[in-house]
This record gives sequence, C-alpha cells and structure tokens, in this order.
Amino acid sequence: MADREDGRISSKDLGKTTATDIISTSDTDTNHELHFARRGEALEEASSSLETINGYDPELMNGRTLLTAAEEKKLLRKIDWRLMTLCSLIFMFKNLDSNNASNARIMNKGTDQNIMTQLGITSNEYNLVTVLYYVPYILLEAPSNLLLKRCSPSKWQSRIMISWGIALMCNAAVKNKGGLYTTRFLLGVAEAGQFPGVILQMTYWYRPDEMSLRLLYFYICGNISGIFGGLLAYGFDNASGAGGLSGWQWLFLSEGIATVLFGFVIWFLLPDFPETAKWLTEREKKFIQARLPSNSPRGNEQHFKLREVIESLKDRRLWLFTAIWATFTVGTNGVTFYQSTVIANLGYTSIAQAQLLNIPITICGLLVIAATGITADRSRIPRPLYPLTFLVIIIVCYGVFVAYPSNAAIYAVTLIGNAVTASWYPVMWPWRVQTTSRATGSAFSIGFVNSYGQIGGAIGPQLFQSKFGPHHTVPFSVAIGLVGTCAILTVVTWWVTQETERDTRRLKLAKIAAEKRGETILEDVVDNDLKNN
Repeated sequence: MADREDGRISSKDLGKTTATDIISTSDTDTNHELHFARRGEALEEASSSLETINGYDPELMNGRTLLTAAEEKKLLRKIDWRLMTLCSLIFMFKNLDSNNASNARIMNKGTDQNIMTQLGITSNEYNLVTVLYYVPYILLEAPSNLLLKRCSPSKWQSRIMISWGIALMCNAAVKNKGGLYTTRFLLGVAEAGQFPGVILQMTYWYRPDEMSLRLLYFYICGNISGIFGGLLAYGFDNASGAGGLSGWQWLFLSEGIATVLFGFVIWFLLPDFPETAKWLTEREKKFIQARLPSNSPRGNEQHFKLREVIESLKDRRLWLFTAIWATFTVGTNGVTFYQSTVIANLGYTSIAQAQLLNIPITICGLLVIAATGITADRSRIPRPLYPLTFLVIIIVCYGVFVAYPSNAAIYAVTLIGNAVTASWYPVMWPWRVQTTSRATGSAFSIGFVNSYGQIGGAIGPQLFQSKFGPHHTVPFSVAIGLVGTCAILTVVTWWVTQETERDTRRLKLAKIAAEKRGETILEDVVDNDLKNN
C-alpha cells in the first residue's frame, strides 16, 4: 500500500492499514492521532491498526462510511424536520403553559377581574403557585425519563401533553387560592419529564457535538412562546368579561385546549428511535446508529439497569452539574418570574402595554440564542467559556438593579439579562450530555440534573417578597451571590471534564475538515475525565 503524498490514508487501503497509517489531527494536537476513511464506501476487513482505536467495533466502523457527507447532511435535515420540529413545538407549549401564571398575575390589574382579586390571593401567596408547580416536577422528572425509555417517546410525550393540557384547562375553573394551588400542583405532575425526555430522545439520534445547533432550534421555538404569551395576555386582557369569563380564565382555557389537541398529533407523528423509523432506509438506519459514540443510548436498550443508575450516582460530575443548575435557576428564575411585574411597575405604561413590552425581551433572547448556537457549534472556543461569559453579564445586570434602579436602566438590564439567561441552557446541555453513558444511565442523569436543578423554580420567586419592594434590592443581591457561586462551580466542573470537553471539540473540528475531503473519522470521544482527575 502506498501512502498519499498529503499524508492521509487511501480509502481503498484503510481496511488494510498498518500502525503507521495514522495522521495527527492538527499541529496543536500532536499527541492525538485519528483514523480517516473515505465516505460512501464500506470498509474492508479490520486490521491491527484499526483495533488500536478506543472502543473499536467492526460493525460500527463499517456503518460510519456508508453515506457521503452530502448524503449525511441530507439525512440530518430530514431528521431535523421530522424530530426537532415537533420537539421544538412541544417545548414551546411547555414554556407557554408553565409561564402563563406570570402573565395572568398582572392581567386586568386594579380591577375586580384580576386573578389575585377574584381568588383573594396576596402577592406573597401567589408566589406559592410556582412552588407547588415545581415540587412534583422536581420529584418526578427522573422516574418519568426512565418510563419514556420503556414506553417509547411518542406515546410518553403525548401522555404528558394531554394530561398537562387538561390540568391547565382546570385552572380556568378555580374559585379560590386552594383550587389554584391544586391545579398548579397537578400541572407540575403532568409536565414532569417533558424537557429531559426531549434531551434524552435527541441522544438516540445525534452526537453530542451536534446538539448545539439542534438545541438552537429547540430554544428559539421555546422562547417564541414569550411572544405568543405576551400577545395572548394582551388580547385576553382586553377581552376580559366575554362569555362571562375573565381574561386570565380565557388564557388558561385556550392554551389548555391547544395543548391537548397537539398532544394527539404527537402520538402519531413523533419519531421514536432510528431503528423503528419507517421513513428511513435500512442503510440510513445503520448509518445513524453507527455514527453515535459507543456510550450513547440505543433504542433496543429498554430494560432498566440499576447498575447504570448506581454508577451515575457515584459520578461526581452528576452532582457538580446538578449544583450548577440549582444555583443558576435559583439565582435567575425569580427574576424571570418577576419580569412582567417589574415592567408593569415602571409606572409609565398601562398593564396591557406592559404585556407587549415583554416581547422585545423575548426577541433579544432569540437573537442571542441564535448567535451563540451557531458560533458554539463550529468554534474552537471551549464550550464552558460561553456559560461563564453569560454568568458575568447576568451579575453585571443584577448589579444595575441594585445600584441604578431607574426606569430606563431596569428595562435595559431586564432585556439583556433575560436574553443571556435564556441562552445559557443551549450551551450547557451538550456539555452535560457528552458525559452521560448508556440508556438507563443517560435517562437517569439527564432527568436528575434537570429535575433537582429546577429547584430554582420553587425557591427563586420566594426571594421576591412584597416587603422587599418596590426595587427588591435584597433579592437581587442574593441572586448575584447565587449566580457568582454558579460561576465558581462552572470553573470547577470545567476542570473535572476537561479531557472529554477538549476531545469533543477537537473531533468536531476534525470531522468538519474531513467532510471537505470526503472522509469520516473513526474515533470517538472516550471518557477519560475520572481517570485523569
């Protein structure tokens, strides 16, 4: 066999390679060597050179070369359209329905048709609405993710949507605060598992280094709910009294009906796993499964494995990421929940117009999410630098709340702070997912981090007690401390996961370069974090 002049291996000879038929990824990664293969051609018999690859699997290696780069891009676009479109719409409904309590709070404020007036609830009592929603949401997320793996994503996500839509419609019928507390608790029970279920399902279809771009679609669609929510609240605020219902009742009822209807759509249209997708050819099914890292979950792994749960609980990265999520959500969820009230209290606008002032904040968030997702997907910048930068910006914004509580300053930092807060999640999830393993372990770890990380949804709004108003200097000061703690934990976690994070980024860039040559990479990211720290 003759080596090519550029140093790369001839595709026809890769199946017969020797130990010397290897090239370094780049000048900066001379200690890491990769095997390349021509795309669109099946590998020949394995050789001792290929067997030196960590996690070597002859069947997987063969499957990775089945499609050309152009065919792979076409296939991924097809998967994006069928999977991510529906998952993004599910997330949009979830955000719309779980966050509507914030909009309902100020609808028809100062009239007898305001929800707090009609139900006889004080401001501090209304804050308990989020606590009662998040308690079951936190406790049931991990078990729900394990059931999704067993029952199939389409059926389980459909069940989640239909049940939470019914719970949301019941919100319109409440007559007192006890009824509202009960229906919000049931909403948390019903919604538990929706978000981590989507993240888990993505790991069956996409590599961790591909998730940033897909989460870009996901979070953009999710944040569009802020626009729809503001418009719906504005419309129903003006239509309050129609049909004998107040504006907040119409808000809950209409969103609940739409959610139930879309839940039935999900039952029939949401793809489950690559191997069961009727719209994929056998060649495409084999390729999709072969291109995933060896530690990715597989659709045929439906049995519960306690050993994987125990191994996940022993992994310090699980607890570090959970602590990051918890400090971030406690530090930011209260501000997000109080956003509509902050704007309404500016004093120069009507309540209905205050709902519309939420829309620019959402649009700004969409732009930041889009810019970050596109950059992070192909950048050489270490992924942890993105959330760290966002945390610094959030701290500065909260500092303005404390030091310069003027109308213009408050709106400006609300605009910027909530935009980067929304952009934090899309850059964090791929980092978390790339350190999970196998079906049960991934389902449990993703559900665990998202559930107990959501403790901020229960605690955050409680920081904003009426006694701290109108500027809430004390709550914002506490939020600064929590976000600062989150930044410290992020640095520690970066150090612990440095091997996997660096290898994921390195292979992603090498893969992009190989695609231009019509080649693919046979290596995977190998989890060496815990071995080297």
